[in-house]
Amino acid sequence: MTEYIRLEVRRTLRDTGFVVFGIGMPVLMYLLFTNLGTNEAEWSTASMVGMAAYGALGAALSVGTGVAEDKSLGWLRQLRVTPMTPRQVVIGRALTGSVIVLPSIAAVLLAGALVNGVRMEAPWQWCAVVLALWLGALPFTLLGMGNGYRLTAQTTGVVNLACNLGLAVVGGLWFPAQLFPDWLRTLSSYTPTNRFAELGRTMTEGTAPGLAAIAVIGTWALLFAAYAVVSYRRSARTA
Repeated sequence: MTEYIRLEVRRTLRDTGFVVFGIGMPVLMYLLFTNLGTNEAEWSTASMVGMAAYGALGAALSVGTGVAEDKSLGWLRQLRVTPMTPRQVVIGRALTGSVIVLPSIAAVLLAGALVNGVRMEAPWQWCAVVLALWLGALPFTLLGMGNGYRLTAQTTGVVNLACNLGLAVVGGLWFPAQLFPDWLRTLSSYTPTNRFAELGRTMTEGTAPGLAAIAVIGTWALLFAAYAVVSYRRSARTA
């Protein structure tokens, strides 16, 4: 399974589209959002976390696009005749998603530190932000995988794009949720992306994530995991 993960990671990182849109786009958006007008330190830090979360979201969902393409090419059928069990294939894909989100997170954080001069009170907070966003991205990897196993390659790309944009905007990754109307702010608090970004923001403040954030993310992770499992079983019956 280790070799399988290495193969999938190399394939993803060699994809020009992933490098441009999964890593470069969040950095560009972050620099634009924080340098059009007053570049306040608090906004630079909050936007840095939001855009790092947005990059991780897109990278995690892209795993599902790869799954759908492999399914259409017959790669999944080939994997079923290898010594790898179905569980190992699914876990391998999930771990691949956990690896490829790291460049997206790191690129935005580096832009914040080197270009916008973002500073934190202690060095460990930078590591804590990366760790929180890395672990918090798992539900979105599962969502992307569920879409990939259930849908065609073309449909998966469209659905993942819709999920990416919708969850990013409603979750407050692009703009602060405090600016939303009351009803939308309430809705945002129940989205996995809003709580996902909250994990990183609490680390920049040197505090622990709240129980509500962990509960919301955990609930969505279970739902997306069930969706991924059901979708995989369906693809196995129809492939």
